[in-house]
Amino acid sequence: MKNNKTEIITFKVDDALLAAMEGIPNRSEFIRAAVLQALDSACPLCRGTGIMTPDQKSHWDSFVIDHKLKECKDCHALHLICTNKPKKKSSRKTKK
Repeated sequence: MKNNKTEIITFKVDDALLAAMEGIPNRSEFIRAAVLQALDSACPLCRGTGIMTPDQKSHWDSFVIDHKLKECKDCHALHLICTNKPKKKSSRKTKK
């Protein structure tokens, strides 16, 4: 028989959040789905903290030399683009 351990995590909510969640039939499943979605959408650098470590900042400073933030004209989301232009190959043929 397989033993699947389940951890129980509890947290406090204010009255407004409690009232907002009152009509949800399975609050545990709703919360699990929300947490998984939040983890999937977290910044890969800061992992959702909003703060980079000094080492991450150093790497970021090197990265942004050839990259910048740009706003999408359609959905207005910010995204990274590479500004490093690839070197053009010479069209001259070398003689043998």
